[in-house]
Formats: sequence, C-alpha cells, structure tokens
Amino acid sequence: MNYKLNNIPERTKKPRQYGYTMAMDKGLSLRQVEDFIENCGNYTDIVKLGWATSYVTPNLKEKVKLYHDAGIPVYFGGTLFEAFIVRNQFDDYRKVLDKYGLSFAEVSDGSIILDHDKKCDYITRLSDQVTVLSEVGSKDAEKIIPPYQWIKLMQAELDAGAWKVIGEAREGGNVGLFRSSGEVRSGLVQEILTKIPFEKIIWEAPQKEQQVWFIKLLGANVNLGNIAPHEMIPLETIRLGLRGDTFDHFLDFSQES
Repeated sequence: MNYKLNNIPERTKKPRQYGYTMAMDKGLSLRQVEDFIENCGNYTDIVKLGWATSYVTPNLKEKVKLYHDAGIPVYFGGTLFEAFIVRNQFDDYRKVLDKYGLSFAEVSDGSIILDHDKKCDYITRLSDQVTVLSEVGSKDAEKIIPPYQWIKLMQAELDAGAWKVIGEAREGGNVGLFRSSGEVRSGLVQEILTKIPFEKIIWEAPQKEQQVWFIKLLGANVNLGNIAPHEMIPLETIRLGLRGDTFDHFLDFSQES
C-alpha cells in the first residue's frame, strides 16, 4: 500500500483460497486489458469472460495470454458451457478449453434444463481436466429455488468435484440470490451458510450495496464475483473499511490510535 493506516483488516494474499475477487470481462479490448492488469491485477484473482462473449471476442488467444502472463486465470462464462451442452457438443467444449490453455471452467444450468445428476457428471469429468467452478441458481427471475434445495445442489456439486460453487445473480444482480430490486435474499444466504463453508462459495454481487452487505456479514475476505473491471479498486476499499459504507465496520475503538 502507499502509506500506513492502523486498524485495517488483514487481507489474504494471492494465490488465496478465500477473499477471492472474480472480475467480469464483458468485452474489453486488448489495450483495456493491459490497463486493467496494470491498475487492478493485484486485486484480481480470476477473470470470467462473461456468458458466451468469448465466441465473438476478437483476438481471444491474445487476450487470454495477457491475463495468463499476469498470473490471472481466465475462464469462459457458464452460458457458453450450456450452449455446447444443449447442442450435444461436450467433447468439443473440452477441446476449446485445451485450445485456449484454460485451467478453469464453469459448469452451470441457469439457461437450460439439465438433470442434476448429469450436471454433476459433467463436473466430475471436467475436474479431471481443469479446476471446476459450478454455478447454482437460475437466470429466470420467476424461478425461486428454496434454501434447502440450494444447499442440496451446492453440496452435491462440491462432492462431484467442484472447487467452489457460485451463487447466481447474473451480471445485473437481480436474480437468484437477489430479488428483482437487487435486495439480498438474506434468509436464503444465512441458511446456505449453516451447511456450506463460506470459503467454498463465490457470491455474485455486481452492485455496491450487495458487496457491502456480504462484507459486513462475512468480513473483508468473503469471495465475491461478477465485479466490473472499473469497480475492482472501489471494492477493495470497501473490503478494507476505507469507503463510507464500511468505514466504521472494522474499527476497534477499544484501542488508542
């Protein structure tokens, strides 16, 4: 950091198992990626190329190389996985992962109907090739999954070989974990945490209010995802209690300054 401040919460160091921040690249140019890495690389644990944007992204190999050269893993959004699966092209998907040298992949079923045992089988098979992130939750705002079902699905996917599970929110933060207004389904989150370890969950939280809520609940080292590139540094200040939203949260007034 550029200078010393007392009473700053301790952040885990990269490569970390929790305190993870996943950035969402929805179509950055190579020059924008270079600028992003220069400015935010220290705070970025992994980058998702959102949904199926990788299919139409120019200079895809060069983009992936920029991230990898900076020590930042990349993976394609779960919607791309679903696009291959619905077309019966799972083996082709595996070849694409190899073609671009990816060591992570996301398995999801937010846009398609996929038998859960089959989804877990895909997780198991892919985990022999890459590190698997599995996403739980639907992109359909009308589909409300009860808490016990979230827990059952998450645990089954972890058991199948997923490294971490992702709580669905889309890039807008208005489905899955959240109501259409963006408000956190707090009861759902609290119940999930009674069974699933917090370090095993990445909560998609693209909105600042959502990030603040999770940091106040679980601390500076909660795993957060779907963060816009220009919000990475603002998020880090929220984690450290250096923005008004969490300014008093980490201060210990029992100690003299």
